[in-house]
Amino acid sequence: MNDLTELKRFVVAHAISQNLPADHYGALLDRITADAGDEPGSWPYEWIRAGDEWDAAGETALACQYYTMGRFPYVDGPGRKRALARCLDAFDRWRSGVPGLEPVVVDVDGVPVRVWAAGLSAEEPRPLLVMTGGIVSPKEQWGPVLPQIAAFGMAGVVADLPGVGESPLRYGPDAWRLFPAILDALEGRAEVRETYLLALSFSGHAAITAALRDPRVRGVVANGPPVHDFFTDAAWQARVPKVTRDTLAHLAGVPPEAVFAHVRDWALDDADLRALTVPLAAVTAKRDEIIPPGDTERLKRSVRDLRLMEHDDVHGAPSHLAETRVWSLLAVQRMRPGADPEVTASLAAALEAARAGAAA
Repeated sequence: MNDLTELKRFVVAHAISQNLPADHYGALLDRITADAGDEPGSWPYEWIRAGDEWDAAGETALACQYYTMGRFPYVDGPGRKRALARCLDAFDRWRSGVPGLEPVVVDVDGVPVRVWAAGLSAEEPRPLLVMTGGIVSPKEQWGPVLPQIAAFGMAGVVADLPGVGESPLRYGPDAWRLFPAILDALEGRAEVRETYLLALSFSGHAAITAALRDPRVRGVVANGPPVHDFFTDAAWQARVPKVTRDTLAHLAGVPPEAVFAHVRDWALDDADLRALTVPLAAVTAKRDEIIPPGDTERLKRSVRDLRLMEHDDVHGAPSHLAETRVWSLLAVQRMRPGADPEVTASLAAALEAARAGAAA
């Protein structure tokens, strides 16, 4: 069972990232008095009820985000299972009204996995941007960015990290294999030999690993990726929030008390990072309560082409959302040799505006 106080604290960062109205979700959190179950006052029930209200008002995309929060951090019973089902249904209904946004089934080592895609074309295949969330955020949480990616002249995909959302895969050291599988599936409909990965939190580790193994990956943008010390530093692991430890254990299929021993061999060392031949843009947080500072220092020490943005913030930098979002998209554009200069200039101006707004 989750620690309800901790759960409420961590979900706020995700609510902010989805631009949920604070006056609405704040009152919702006040109504929640139980983590488990599916009755009034329980975590799933209250988020689902709020999502149903938005859905009835015709705000299907917003409803989807509330359902997403209802299954946070992972499905552990009937209530959160119902929330995930509502999330998937609402997203599918919303995307059906967005031209060019479609489901694609990817074969990952013999297992069918659904992703969402936009901007695909057999006649004019475009460079590809694949976006993945972390261990607590399903692809539907990030799907609304797909039309923007297509507007930048790229094909876009959002995918679940293995084990997250509806993904049937088990999260493990081979999670990186998701990315080559997506590229294989989109061959001929996207220019997969020019692929960029935008990977949040734990999926950043998988994305860096994929870039080491697949030359079609031409650059990685990561936000708060675990690299080495998270997997090996027992003193730091003792401080990791319970919700992170328990979610990681759930996805990996091991008991919470065994999870850090289970992941110890997943670490990327200095030699791995020195072998990275493509650019890595990374957002890090100086007060990150999940990723140890040693991982940022290792990136600085070992990655040959590192573009770093450091925030005085907690994991995911929720207080710097607008700046981080634009900086990440701009980082992708600056990695692309054929990027539209007008798009790059527009994003650069938006970044300056976001920074000015934050400073005001």
